[in-house]
Amino acid sequence: MKTVRPVGLCGYGAYVPRLRIDARSIAKIWGRLGRGFPVAEKSFPGADEDTITMSIEAARGAVARAGIDPRKLSAVWVGTESKPYAVKPSSTVVAEAIGATPFVNAADLEFACKAGSEAMQMAAAFVGSGMAEYAMAIGMDTAQGKPGDELEYTAAAGGAAYVFGPAESAAARLVASRSFVTDTADFFRRAHMRYPEHGMRFTGKPAYFHHTLGCARALLEETGLKPSDFRWAVFHQPNPRFPREAAEELGFAPEQFEKSLVCKRIGNTYAGSSLLGLAAVLDVASPGERIFMVSYGSGAGSDGFVFETTENVALRRGDAPSVDCLLDRRQPVTEYARYLHNAGKIRTH
Repeated sequence: MKTVRPVGLCGYGAYVPRLRIDARSIAKIWGRLGRGFPVAEKSFPGADEDTITMSIEAARGAVARAGIDPRKLSAVWVGTESKPYAVKPSSTVVAEAIGATPFVNAADLEFACKAGSEAMQMAAAFVGSGMAEYAMAIGMDTAQGKPGDELEYTAAAGGAAYVFGPAESAAARLVASRSFVTDTADFFRRAHMRYPEHGMRFTGKPAYFHHTLGCARALLEETGLKPSDFRWAVFHQPNPRFPREAAEELGFAPEQFEKSLVCKRIGNTYAGSSLLGLAAVLDVASPGERIFMVSYGSGAGSDGFVFETTENVALRRGDAPSVDCLLDRRQPVTEYARYLHNAGKIRTH
């Protein structure tokens, strides 16, 4: 799919909470110290942080890097599966906080881990159709794993925000995009369920790999490009193994995708996962480099994008912290009870 009007990423911002709990602290509580762990530690929100506050931090960085008046944004869309309100939108709070109101379209999007890339597709279409000059897409989540569940070892917090706008002022131009969805019950949470459930044997080949590879191959065929034509590759990161296997099966080399594997240091940030990986790549990319990105969301589907960096890419880095900076400013926590409290997993009513 291609837009009618050339469009690109004019600004981006990321956010990762400082607090990190190591996998051994979790395993010790549940008697699983003898096992291996997908990631050494994961990020989780502070007592005063949630999806909204984290989205605001990332959005402010994106607007600063874009160098625009936030009132020029025609849309602010937040993709998440951990919004703090069941009914009140998160997007209106974010739009108000960054100064984009009142003449702005705002909405919360849901599609598990690809809610953020879904917002990116919409923002690209909104700008690419000529309906808007600028639109913002955010993918942000907090740790949602049930205590004691396998997901608890990787379910983390963080994400990124992107300002889509005219290609001539963009840090990276959108070349093409593609979406791939089916009805696959690999991960779900019914109404009134406190935590999501995963479909075990459905989560690998029938879900993640079928959709990621299907979307990726269709996007490569549409653009006529090969993995060797790209400098960078970004995939959804439920764990470090899945994106590596997908990348290698498609023919991408480790030096193309390792920089984007943020999950190795903070875990799976769900709707923010692939968006955070893309931000890590934009932090170091040079002009004229192609970026291949494919997200994944349970339920199930993938969004794929091809970007090409411009001479503006280095100019967009100075007004917000880099992903490496956010990863390095960690505050280790060993108290499992503090993690439960901050993550809202202790019920008092």
